[in-house]
Amino acid sequence: MELLSNLWLGLQVASEPITLLYCFGGVLLGTVVGVLPGIGALAAISLLLPLTYHMPPTSAIIMLAGVYYGAQYGGSTASILLNLPGTPSSAVTCLDGYPMARNGKAGVALFVTTIASLAGAMSGLVLLVLFSPAISEIGLKFGPAEFFSMMVLGLVAASSMTTGSAAKGLAMVVFGLLLGMVGTDVNSGVARFSFDVPELMDGISLVALAMGLFGVAEVVRCINSPEMNRKPEKVTLKSMAPTAEEFKATLKPMARGSALGSALGALPGVGPSIAAFMSYAIEKKVAKDPGRFGHGAIEGVTAPESANNAAAQTAFVPSLSLGIPGDAVMAVMLGALIIHGIQPGPMLISEQPQLFWGLVVSFAIGNIMLVLLNLPTIGLWVALLRIPFAWMYPAILVFVALGVYSVNNNTFDIYSVAALGIMGYALMVLRFEPAPLLLGYILGPMLEENLRRALLLSRGDPMVFIDRPISAGLLAATAAMLLWAIWSTVRATLRSKRQLELAQSAPG
Repeated sequence: MELLSNLWLGLQVASEPITLLYCFGGVLLGTVVGVLPGIGALAAISLLLPLTYHMPPTSAIIMLAGVYYGAQYGGSTASILLNLPGTPSSAVTCLDGYPMARNGKAGVALFVTTIASLAGAMSGLVLLVLFSPAISEIGLKFGPAEFFSMMVLGLVAASSMTTGSAAKGLAMVVFGLLLGMVGTDVNSGVARFSFDVPELMDGISLVALAMGLFGVAEVVRCINSPEMNRKPEKVTLKSMAPTAEEFKATLKPMARGSALGSALGALPGVGPSIAAFMSYAIEKKVAKDPGRFGHGAIEGVTAPESANNAAAQTAFVPSLSLGIPGDAVMAVMLGALIIHGIQPGPMLISEQPQLFWGLVVSFAIGNIMLVLLNLPTIGLWVALLRIPFAWMYPAILVFVALGVYSVNNNTFDIYSVAALGIMGYALMVLRFEPAPLLLGYILGPMLEENLRRALLLSRGDPMVFIDRPISAGLLAATAAMLLWAIWSTVRATLRSKRQLELAQSAPG
């Protein structure tokens, strides 16, 4: 009964006309900044922060939250249509979403991502409502050793995301870790691998890296491609709907992605990006034909989209109930609360029930608004593909340049995205896929930080990673995954050798 009364209180707060207006404005702006490559929710929320000074705290946080999870919806649009991840968490959607668009399935891809996003968001919302106290307790049990072990598991899983050699995937993960080391060491303050370039003191821009590897590299690849002259068919409402077989293929990945994203999003410091990458890796592991991934597998779109949207909802658990921001966006949102004299932490739910439960109910309202906004506009977005590529690609490069420049107002980032685009094209020619590199870059600094912190707390004893049960379990899962990968490779090699011997011994 207490839960129902809390939800009723939240509904009263969230259904006020002014609150609904702010919620709609937030999700609309979030969708737009998600579609536009390079801008992202962080820049939009930072720009909106001064406006919240003169707003009621509940309306302010509901609007900023709408921008945050609205960007998760919009980020998939540019990923699918143009191979440009609107947000870092939607980068994995490029792997199969863009091939679906090239195969004439852009409408289907956008339709299923909208449904998957709603399913993931609602799953995360249910988890947020029912298990917030329990999730907070689990999050408190995660120390530096557990975070380190979980990230190692994520990196090993990332090496399996490639459609080709697992060794190449692992090499790209290591390369991403090395790129993540560029910049100032947070512990010693010493600049590493910056080569006396002041702009590299803060490291390589994540936006520049994602835009270069996925967007600019794809533009260079397509310049002399026959696809330059391809004209997509006109998209009708009927063509947007997936077939019964396609829809059935999305159900289990959607459920797995929603569950994984809900769980990972509730852990401090994890966030939607890691949830999306790990969800994709799991789908590829459990698939009967992993070779379809990277060539337009619908599961490779629905699983990460449901995961990142679920994680975007449950990311509010550690932020609000523990006062621990999971990423930079959450840190800005907590700053908005502190500006209004509200202290995030374990007492927030009891001291500010109208804010917490109003925010929770607004998630449901905002996600329904997003579906109503996105489904009717699918045909409009797909119409972008009918623009001649000779006009579209220069415009894409302009948007990329504007997007990376808007983050730090630094022209060096434009040069960086150009260089990274050339590198991405070279990797594409050599059949190295960029997604594991991006995850290695994202996890690298957090991996190093938690490794150092765990060893510092244990006074240099590496057994801390084994002595703690959760950490030991995660490392055991990592070892099992590595052994399985080795066994699968050996088995495939032996099978190929046996088939070759049979072919050679066959008469005639």
